[in-house]
Amino acid sequence: MEVSARLKTCRVSARKCRLVVDRVRGLAVGDALELLRFGRTRPAFYVLKVLESAIANAENNEGADIDELKIKRITVDEGPVMKRFRPRAKGRASPIIKRTSHIGLVLSDA
Repeated sequence: MEVSARLKTCRVSARKCRLVVDRVRGLAVGDALELLRFGRTRPAFYVLKVLESAIANAENNEGADIDELKIKRITVDEGPVMKRFRPRAKGRASPIIKRTSHIGLVLSDA
């Protein structure tokens, strides 16, 4: 049985989020929750949010036992980019790029 959850347009860059995701890929759910709860980065908060959502989906929709679940697949894709401009000297402007990401997670009991 596979259960999935997805967080779209998360206000953190995909590159920063992949650093957190690489640490929890393939772990049991309990170990991943522990790592993410005490992770002191902003991407850890978003990944924790997706993981808790997937656990709730498994528990309520499938009736799965939480202790047997493992992270089968977790991906971070780039989302839409917000482009802003900051005024600079002599009438120029420099771009500010605010990146977003999509986090997808699949849990499995096998």
